[in-house]
Amino acid sequence: MSIFADENTRVIVQGITGRDGSFHTRQMMAYGTQVVAGVTPGKGGRRFEGPDGIAVPVFDTVADAVAETGGADAAVIYVPPAFAASAIMEAADAGVGFVVCVTEGIPVLDMTRAHALARDRGCRVLGPNCPGLISPGKAKLGIIPGNIVEPGPVGLISRSGTLTYEAVHHLTRDGLGQTTCVGIGGDPLIGTSFVDCLEAFAADPDTKAVALIGEIGGTAEQEAAEWAGRHLEIPAVGFIAGRTAPPGKRMGHAGAIISGAAGTAEEKTKAFEDNGIPVARRPAEISKLVGELLGR
Repeated sequence: MSIFADENTRVIVQGITGRDGSFHTRQMMAYGTQVVAGVTPGKGGRRFEGPDGIAVPVFDTVADAVAETGGADAAVIYVPPAFAASAIMEAADAGVGFVVCVTEGIPVLDMTRAHALARDRGCRVLGPNCPGLISPGKAKLGIIPGNIVEPGPVGLISRSGTLTYEAVHHLTRDGLGQTTCVGIGGDPLIGTSFVDCLEAFAADPDTKAVALIGEIGGTAEQEAAEWAGRHLEIPAVGFIAGRTAPPGKRMGHAGAIISGAAGTAEEKTKAFEDNGIPVARRPAEISKLVGELLGR
């Protein structure tokens, strides 16, 4: 199985006619994702040409796209930062239940409003500032490369896009395929947490182990470790990026800044280990530890 998206997920792409939106939509469609429509205000009525001669209609609003295509389960957002929070709220208002927001640099105040409205509408937001997710062999929502994944028993959750790719590459190389790989995003306010993903993987009978890739800043990793120690019945492996980052200096992501003792790599590593989660020192070691836990 997989979590959050599979081969039956019907997807709308917001910002489908832009440079990034058009490129990644074609990649998603080529992977087999069911993209049923696109949305770009002012360009309704056009057709978006995907790979292999497949075309999908473009609408001015998400509500129109949902109504005219028989409904959508998910939306993927490739919209500039100034408009991305509004795009999230538009999708949630139209009844879309799962929104993946790839956009980086959205103002935090905008996201407080978007997250609140999405919760009120019963809509799960993945991101913002995230690479999305991929369920190998089933669906790709976002920008995770499809050529580095393989179906298998490992679930992966990560705050970092590029580290996601590296960890997945090593897992696949070592014969450890994945059920779903989820990039939750590196902003201070995100819609789907480590714990949310752990709960979903724990309920998935095909996921036999989980890899968690965290980074400095905040306490999300500690919360995940505590939840896993109490509830997770499958083995887990951790990794924390940013071990050498000086306090007070942001490293890469907006949320990756040490502002107190709880945000350090040492504290996060200790939380993992105290809850029975071995911690890799380098990304390449993640697959080794997962293999050992699975008896490979």
